[in-house]
Amino acid sequence: MISDATGLTLRLARDADDLLSAQRLRYQVFVRELGATGTLVDHEARLERDAFDAHFEHLLLIDESRAVAGLDHVVGVYRLLTSERMANAGRYYSEDEFDLSALKSSGRKLVELGRSCVHPDYRGGAAMLLLWNGLAEFVLDRGIEVMFGAASFHGTDPLALAQALSFLHHNHLAPPTLRVRALGPNRQEMALLPPASLTRVAAMEQVPALIRAYLRLGGFVGDGAYIDRAFNTIDVCLVMDTEKMSARHRDFYVRRKGRDA
Repeated sequence: MISDATGLTLRLARDADDLLSAQRLRYQVFVRELGATGTLVDHEARLERDAFDAHFEHLLLIDESRAVAGLDHVVGVYRLLTSERMANAGRYYSEDEFDLSALKSSGRKLVELGRSCVHPDYRGGAAMLLLWNGLAEFVLDRGIEVMFGAASFHGTDPLALAQALSFLHHNHLAPPTLRVRALGPNRQEMALLPPASLTRVAAMEQVPALIRAYLRLGGFVGDGAYIDRAFNTIDVCLVMDTEKMSARHRDFYVRRKGRDA
């Protein structure tokens, strides 16, 4: 468990109330803000959920003062599926969109990340940093070697994101041993523009902050994007080899883990 001076606490979900609060936050962000839908979205109860929730571990950012005020206590969430828990789930969530054969045959210890979101009132502050610290602690504790998961651009028009998608393909494509591939028929080629026509500034303006953060840590993207019309997004699969994470970031996480132990 991680706490900070703001009164926020970070821990894994413990019970059904934790999970329901997380699913209501996901509804607020993914359904109301971003226009997502799905067969298991419950509009009456304001829940965004799916059949995988029972198999994932849910890393929660909690503000207990909200519970006192009768509000949902979860203000940030990441859900995590390790290689071991995937055996019970039968497959990874993102296998609907991406061929993960390269990762699954690597023999390395994996964790799939997904459904990352923060309550609007907590954005721009310490919330995302706390979530990242908690994710780093989870990775270190479990001996995770590769993190991966779908990360989204809002909207489903690839031409509107041509600079960003092309830049990622030309500059951040995963090595062959970790290169997942987007599946058809919703596969979208990312190399929409030639390298000579790209500028880093224009491309990065289109890239969501979460994806930029993974890239700064040494993350890669898979081959091709996936147009997810139900979620109103274009998804890329981010892959991070934790052994190749920059020494500076690894040292920071190790120091943090020692300080919080």
